[in-house]
Amino acid sequence: MTIRPILIHPDPRLKKVAAPVEQITPELRQLGEDMLETMYDAPGIGLAAPQVGVLKRVIVMDCVKDPEEEPQPMILFNPEITWASEDLATYEEGCLSIPEQYAEITRPAEVRARWIAPDGSAREEHFTGLWATCVQHEIDHLDGKLFIDYLGPLKRQMITRKMAKLKREKARA
Repeated sequence: MTIRPILIHPDPRLKKVAAPVEQITPELRQLGEDMLETMYDAPGIGLAAPQVGVLKRVIVMDCVKDPEEEPQPMILFNPEITWASEDLATYEEGCLSIPEQYAEITRPAEVRARWIAPDGSAREEHFTGLWATCVQHEIDHLDGKLFIDYLGPLKRQMITRKMAKLKREKARA
């Protein structure tokens, strides 16, 4: 498995809509495994393929944070939300492409999603809590949307400027 570099905002690839996966190839399965490894290394609870520069509809997630609990890694191809609750939940969200920046984001508290698993089978699951927030956040990435897009323009610009500065500093290092 390979840890892949994570794109940092502002990067134009993060604002593009990812293409559907036509068929699950060994290369795409490997991408999913690499993305899980990259996510765990970061560390994070979710990662979308555009964040590693691949404009395909692939996300990974594992919202188990307790080291005593068994990890639940998931690789989802062509995920989509099929239902969302009217009840809302607010979580402090962050993003591996926007390091060390967090904001309270309100989304549906529960969602039902369907996707294709790495073995090619169709899956559907009802997500609640952090899992619901995570799957929505990652699917947003596939549509070129970042969590800061839910913020007001001033806060969004402030975070974008911080990220541009961070990228300049990393380029000089």
